[in-house]
Amino acid sequence: MRTSTIQLRQRGVLTLPRSLRDKYRLAEGDPLTLVDLEGVLLLSPKAPLVPKLTAEMERLRREAGVSVRELMDGLPRQRKARSRRADR
Repeated sequence: MRTSTIQLRQRGVLTLPRSLRDKYRLAEGDPLTLVDLEGVLLLSPKAPLVPKLTAEMERLRREAGVSVRELMDGLPRQRKARSRRADR
């Protein structure tokens, strides 16, 4: 666990160190969640998961050379296979 010291500036502005912004891919305007734990403030990136997951799935699909049609055509087979495994 690394710690960083940041300073509260005029109008409550905080500046996160560049290393953390880069590590968590934070950009200006990105939402963060602040949780007050009665004396401890927890600041966490509030990344919209659906767009990021969608982009990652699209990247993997393209990397694998699989079309959307191929994925859709394979769904019934996958559901049957999953159902058979669950019945065991």
